[in-house]
Amino acid sequence: MELKGLSIAITGGASGLGFATARRVIDAGGHVTLIDLPTSDGTSVAEELGSSATFAPADITDRDQFAAALDVADEQGGLRGLVHCAGAGRRMRILDKEGKAGSVEDFEFVIKLNLVGSFNALSLGAERMARLDDLADDNGGGERGAIVLTASVAAFEGQIGQINYSASKAGIVGMTIVAARDLAGKHIRVNTIAPGTMDTPLLSRLREDVRESLAASIPNPSRLGRPSEFGQLAVSMLENAYLNGETIRLDGAIRMAPR
Repeated sequence: MELKGLSIAITGGASGLGFATARRVIDAGGHVTLIDLPTSDGTSVAEELGSSATFAPADITDRDQFAAALDVADEQGGLRGLVHCAGAGRRMRILDKEGKAGSVEDFEFVIKLNLVGSFNALSLGAERMARLDDLADDNGGGERGAIVLTASVAAFEGQIGQINYSASKAGIVGMTIVAARDLAGKHIRVNTIAPGTMDTPLLSRLREDVRESLAASIPNPSRLGRPSEFGQLAVSMLENAYLNGETIRLDGAIRMAPR
């Protein structure tokens, strides 16, 4: 679908991958609603992006807050796209240093944020898209909207200390084809990006020698991924009407080592 004039919601939109995606959507002529925590810089970021951006504060694990934020996007002519970038990790081991069972609270926290949050994005986003008429389409077949989720290469090669994170991201990969099939009757597409080592604000806090080591571990190109490259792929997934049910690795061909 052509993004010009369409309303696209982006979770985690105040920074990192979400912010870069917002820029790409605006460049394609769309209007973005940045959904991020009330404590984020969402207001100033939306002002920076200009009249094509709106900030809607919400915690993605709170369905009422999330629904209200998506309603803001829906008011911009009907929600047609959702790029779900919000999520986080929390390192944990199955057994701690003393051999005791790891924290189930740490496990549940990440599962709720990443996996349940992604289901919230799918269900609440699709609910609004399904109310709309099909867009005009010259390629055959109607389309009401598209959703892009964010997994991670940790879904496939999780490292030690990522048991909760890997489980949550593997769940997102597992949901993708099911969601695409489930929502096919509503003419809503679902795809997922599994990024590798991206140059996000989190990595910017690392020492330069650590950053260089991470970059050297990536086969080609041997550098950290750029958030703008994530945004480029997300926009392509929204635009390409025949891309559906796919998880695409964006990782420079890296395959993560155990630690």
